[in-house]
Amino acid sequence: MQNIKMDKSIFNNFHWLNKPEEYYFENALVIQTEPETDFWQRTHYGFRNDNGHALLTGLKDDFSFAAKFKFEPQDKYDQCGIMLRLDSKNWIKISTEYENQEISRLGSVVTNLGYSDWATEDISSEINAIWYRVSKRGKDFLIENSFDGRKWSQMRITHLQQDFDEIQVGVYACSPKENSFKAIIEEIIIGENHWEQE
Repeated sequence: MQNIKMDKSIFNNFHWLNKPEEYYFENALVIQTEPETDFWQRTHYGFRNDNGHALLTGLKDDFSFAAKFKFEPQDKYDQCGIMLRLDSKNWIKISTEYENQEISRLGSVVTNLGYSDWATEDISSEINAIWYRVSKRGKDFLIENSFDGRKWSQMRITHLQQDFDEIQVGVYACSPKENSFKAIIEEIIIGENHWEQE
């Protein structure tokens, strides 16, 4: 298992998609999102946005990728979490999206062939720190969350339809409305697949 210390050495293996104007390292990666940034394709809302901020690295074979996030949302739909990406039409994101002072949406979006879905459950907006983990087995993915980094809860099992040999994996943040917010990534863990075969 590989723990990546959150300093500038992260650039040795990761690259930005839609690099934010403001980000820095302070014992963690801190991203200040830009307004009107998002990842979504078509479904229900009709629009297509692919301008959120993501820091990604290419991975092959099966793996588990986990990261710990802290966040200070300011506006509806502010979000940060894990992203897996083939291209603008085929990707997965896992996050908590802020709704209001009482409720946020813990969930994931899976986008296949240019159409996004959104699977969620309500959690308290008082929660401002969470782990996410995704485990890959072929073209299938197990998505989990944890509040302590030890006990994991399944969110969903899903599939990407597009064929691929390598997938881009990493962290992301965005602010679909007119404000920005601060996303803090305290730890990243890349390791062997935790998804046990039944």
